[in-house]
Amino acid sequence: MEVIYWLVPAIIAGGAVMVGVLYWAIKGGQFEDMEGPAQKILMDDDDPKLPGNVKVKERETRR
Repeated sequence: MEVIYWLVPAIIAGGAVMVGVLYWAIKGGQFEDMEGPAQKILMDDDDPKLPGNVKVKERETRR
């Protein structure tokens, strides 16, 4: 029975920490764009015609 005297406050403190971490993640913009990273995986960035692929173009010219 004595374990309840420290277990209940420990659970409440742990819950408060979890709520604080959730608030910190939401405030930091962690959940702003849920679709962007999923779409970014599907984009083919190996195409040398894309403007950001200078390194790919350099590798092809060295061959």
